[in-house]
Amino acid sequence: MLTTKVGLQMPPQMAYDEWERAGHQLVGVLDSSCWWLGDWLKYGKDHYTDRYQRGIRAAGLSYQTLRNYAWVSRRFDLARRRSALSFQHHAELASMPTGEQEVWLDRAERRQWTTKQLRAALRAARQGGGEPARPPLEPSRRLEVPGSRVQRWHKAAEQEGVDFEQWVMTTLDSAAANALEDRGEREEHKEAVSA
Repeated sequence: MLTTKVGLQMPPQMAYDEWERAGHQLVGVLDSSCWWLGDWLKYGKDHYTDRYQRGIRAAGLSYQTLRNYAWVSRRFDLARRRSALSFQHHAELASMPTGEQEVWLDRAERRQWTTKQLRAALRAARQGGGEPARPPLEPSRRLEVPGSRVQRWHKAAEQEGVDFEQWVMTTLDSAAANALEDRGEREEHKEAVSA
């Protein structure tokens, strides 16, 4: 692939896996560029206060866009940024106190929320219908699941209009209750037959 200022040239016989990988890389560059511009602007403001405005004009982006990038970059120093989450995830949380940011970043990362899902969870929490912005009381366990299954489960939860994690727990609890009930019935049947 060849990137230019005005386009992307791809080989005519590119394999699907290569094309998909290129898409992931391009999205990564786009997301990273928000951080890069924010950090560039912070540096400029800290080191060239008298020529800062000239540098912004030279960049060619709107002042407000650059100010937003710089603001988010200032709210999350490099060590606190989560590479698994987008710049926009961080922007959604930038106005919160640091402790709350960390709780929501953990939650979004753990549950692999899209920005839209994070925004909905924040809205629900603000309206009193969601989770409070505090760490969970119990330690969580990690279960490795193929991505195709997770996508299918997300789709089912969305169709039910239920939070993904809640859907998973309810479904598993129901399956466990059924399995335990079936086992209890089988044991009762064995006891009845033996008697």
